[in-house]
Amino acid sequence: MTRPSGPSAHTPSVPVIELVRPMPGFPAAQRFALQPLDESGVLSALRSLDHADLRFLVVPPGDFHPTYAPEIDDEAAAELGLDTADDALVLLVVHAGRDLASTTVNLRAPIVVNMVTSRAAQVILDDPSLPVAAPLLG
Repeated sequence: MTRPSGPSAHTPSVPVIELVRPMPGFPAAQRFALQPLDESGVLSALRSLDHADLRFLVVPPGDFHPTYAPEIDDEAAAELGLDTADDALVLLVVHAGRDLASTTVNLRAPIVVNMVTSRAAQVILDDPSLPVAAPLLG
């Protein structure tokens, strides 16, 4: 499967997201909720339902990196149960800096959510040109 996309302006509501495998460094966190943090729905928190103090800031790539088109391999697509790229929501993990200019996103390891099944995974892309700390404001 190639190039899953997702809404560029708004992150849709997903009730409970089940990770098919834990994110690196967080082996006991499997269930998350996606909660919008602004009125536009661009910035969201991926909050752990297993650990109250764990959350990741995420954004859809379209507003910040409009040409970003990650290629998800068939194994990852099967693991998520994705039959079509249209069912995939791609989210970038945000690393907040001191200000907006120093805030970065991880383009090498997006979180991909199957919008039909609510299964998700942080997918490590096999593309060395994609940085793990790209400026948010491209």
